[in-house]
Amino acid sequence: MGILDWIVLGSTLLFIVGYGVWKTKGSKNVEDYVMGGNDAKWWTIGLSVMATQASAITFLSTPGQAFHDGLGFVQFYFGLPMAMIVICLVFIPIYRKLKVYTAYEMLEGRFDLKTRTLTAILFLIQRGLAAGITIFAPSIILSAVLGWDLRTLNIIIGILVILYTVSGGTKAVSVTQKQQMFIIMVGMFFAFFFILGSLPNGVSFGEALKIAGANNKLQILDFSLDTNNRYTFWSGITGGFFLALAYFGTDQSQVQRYLSGESVRESQLGLIFNGIFKIPMQFFILLVGAMVFVFYQYNHSPINFNPAAAEAIQNSEYAEDYRILEEGHVALEQEKKKAQEAFSTALSLKEYNAIQQAELDILKINQRERANRDAAKSLIAKADSSVETNDKDYVFIHFILDNLPAGLIGLLLAVILSAAMSSTASELNALGTITALDLYKRNNTTEKDEKHYLWATKGFTLIWGVLAIIIACVANLFDNLIQLVNIIGSIFYGNVLGIFLLAFFFKFVKGNAVFVAALATQVIVIIGWYLDWMSYLWLNAFGCGLVIILALIIESFDGFLRKPPIKA
Repeated sequence: MGILDWIVLGSTLLFIVGYGVWKTKGSKNVEDYVMGGNDAKWWTIGLSVMATQASAITFLSTPGQAFHDGLGFVQFYFGLPMAMIVICLVFIPIYRKLKVYTAYEMLEGRFDLKTRTLTAILFLIQRGLAAGITIFAPSIILSAVLGWDLRTLNIIIGILVILYTVSGGTKAVSVTQKQQMFIIMVGMFFAFFFILGSLPNGVSFGEALKIAGANNKLQILDFSLDTNNRYTFWSGITGGFFLALAYFGTDQSQVQRYLSGESVRESQLGLIFNGIFKIPMQFFILLVGAMVFVFYQYNHSPINFNPAAAEAIQNSEYAEDYRILEEGHVALEQEKKKAQEAFSTALSLKEYNAIQQAELDILKINQRERANRDAAKSLIAKADSSVETNDKDYVFIHFILDNLPAGLIGLLLAVILSAAMSSTASELNALGTITALDLYKRNNTTEKDEKHYLWATKGFTLIWGVLAIIIACVANLFDNLIQLVNIIGSIFYGNVLGIFLLAFFFKFVKGNAVFVAALATQVIVIIGWYLDWMSYLWLNAFGCGLVIILALIIESFDGFLRKPPIKA
């Protein structure tokens, strides 16, 4: 990184933090701090909702996901538009009618205090873990690539977020997320067009798409019914629907975004905005990853993108074996380049048989290259079992640092850190609010004034910020970061969503039945995830359905026991 990159990166981050603190200082009470003054317009809500979900993990992991596995991951979001419609028609009117500060406040009125407390605790567990991961994700990758100290990065990112989140609350999160989304999309568009401009002469965007297609990177739809297949059309519109419904409808980090709306209509328009633009945004980010793949068909790539892995193997007894694999990788790159050129020539001449043969040659080379990369991963694992061999999360950052011009590198790093700050700020804001209002205030028997609870909310936000930094410092990289966040959510979200659906649509079910069903469901879902009963996306529908069925059975059985005996 050059001086220009540091200037771009530093000034961008300082602007976001400074703007957030300046624009939102001086909250007078809890309502102002938590609800942001209830004056947010639909575009602010829409961008804030998108920015909350689009963490640094999205911009680090998603291109790498497409690089390795293609565009099929976009199916994960197919259920989101339907979920937005349901939330607009059901959740938002109820929340606004009851004038609640938190999503879980409603559950006490409908059921009882223990159900509200249990649901709040489930949220705090999964969102507290996720907050640490959203800090950890960019830190570990930037640390490995730039050579920066991991814990120092965790602390820096955490402190920057804490500064404006504790200071300004919900409004600070919302107003800074507009700037963050602008920076994010500008940076990604710059990267996309730079990749297209870096392809060999004669390789147009259309031809780049055909090259990606020949390598099976453009297959979007998978209609298979295999429940162990993570990303299919059916898992997207079912499991993805339930996950989106639970996340946007019951997760306080999202609910708090649209509860700050000026009216029901503004909140609804904000979510509709998200429902319309979320899938195209994710598709575009995946497409960037597919274009990175095309770029590396003509340019050298490492056999493993994680620099820490390469360093570990070079200092081990397997260094010579790894060097042989690297030589084979370079030879395969030459073959691959010739095969791509043959494919391009066949396309230009429109020779069908030559196109078919070139595609077969490309697939065979890719299979050999994949086997070579897998062999390298095995050697790395033998050399140092603590080093992450799965390099999906390192693909895009490696491309940024090795190929982009000065200034643009700083901008893309600002994109990654802005996304981390944006998502983490929403999570800390929600964690502090839930802890202060759903647990502390509701269970506090002594009378306190509004100022006390305002400072309590800020204090709990600060505490969760510190805990998130600690979690980030002790976390371990797991398969693919974007999958890890969704796995954590899927373990808890289905159960929580089922509790809310019971509250909305099953009026005869009482609090005791829901409480017992929720506890049992959470244990069963965790066991199911641990024993790998199904793909994690299906856990959302499974958990939701299970808690509803168990609550209905328990309530019916309880009603039968309460029923007076028939007199003879």
